[in-house]
Amino acid sequence: MSHRPSSGLAAVSTALLAMSRQMEVRDVLKTIVVSARELLDAEYAALGVPDDHGGFAQFVVDGVTDEQWKAIGPLPRQHGILAAMLHKAEPERLADVRKDPRFEGWPAAHPEMSDFLGLPIRDGDEILGALFLANKRCPRPASGCAFTEDDEELLSILAQHAAIALTNARLYERSRELTIAEERSRLAHELHDAVSQKLFSLRLTAQAAAALVDRDPARAKGELQQVAALAAEAADELRAAVVELRPAALDEDGLVHTLRTQIQVLDRAHAARVTFDGTGVRALPAAQEEAVLRVAQEALHNALRHSGAERVEVTLVRHGQGALLTVTDDGGGFEPGAVRKAGRHLGLVSMRDRAGGVGGRLTVTSAPGHGTTIEMEVPGG
Repeated sequence: MSHRPSSGLAAVSTALLAMSRQMEVRDVLKTIVVSARELLDAEYAALGVPDDHGGFAQFVVDGVTDEQWKAIGPLPRQHGILAAMLHKAEPERLADVRKDPRFEGWPAAHPEMSDFLGLPIRDGDEILGALFLANKRCPRPASGCAFTEDDEELLSILAQHAAIALTNARLYERSRELTIAEERSRLAHELHDAVSQKLFSLRLTAQAAAALVDRDPARAKGELQQVAALAAEAADELRAAVVELRPAALDEDGLVHTLRTQIQVLDRAHAARVTFDGTGVRALPAAQEEAVLRVAQEALHNALRHSGAERVEVTLVRHGQGALLTVTDDGGGFEPGAVRKAGRHLGLVSMRDRAGGVGGRLTVTSAPGHGTTIEMEVPGG
């Protein structure tokens, strides 16, 4: 490898840094493929993640247009060279893949490929995927082009780091799923409490109406009207519970809409008035949006469960290229220093960690009898 130009080492460094910056599995896969194709100067690159049924759960390509990809048809199955890489876990470097006895052809719309280099992406004994390149580009085509042993060594280095990046992304997504599940459980519990209170009131009012129906029909009519109103409120709460038990919609609906929806639910589930104002906020990177959402949820939980507040206000505004979240309540407040000394954190540690993890900053302002304000600044992309 020492004969390679320094620009080659710089390209490797750039590729590894690009992979390490991604947190979503799909983004990591795409970055690996693009980096591999550019690094080895290939015409085509692809990465397949196997499923448990002889196919691919994900298959990412680079060098093929969207129109070509649609024309090619369904994702490939695990056969031929692809199966060899996944099952034997060994590199495959071929001068012409079409002449290999394991080659089984490809769809009519598939581009023609000749020289081929493939490597499994492994985490210990587990094969996470298969990375392969085709059609090495060359400044002098007449002399012939093919992937070399040095190319294989370079791709092997990239594949090892790709395994780390892909494993980290999977752990991150799993962590997100667990956090979302925990938050949904907490919201469902709050909604359950609210619905239970409504149903208890409904039962008492119905009993009162039954007792009055013979001796005071006019009062009984009033109680029955109250029964109808309470039943309508309980139905609204149950509808809200159904909405909140669906998967979180941050990816589909964006931060502002997701926050507004959850705050509307909390406003209905609690005696305190909970409001939201989100104006002029640009879309943020996924990690920043999730951090803002989680901090808002933690701050709201504290305000509604611990502060005795009658009003909680949440605002989200544009702040430079990023955003500023503010959660303010008129509750009893607390002395932040005393809370730390007592070993009670009210989620402040996790909120600061979330803010710091995306390059942001968290500020807590509170005093006994004067409510609490939590501010979180996050940079843009």
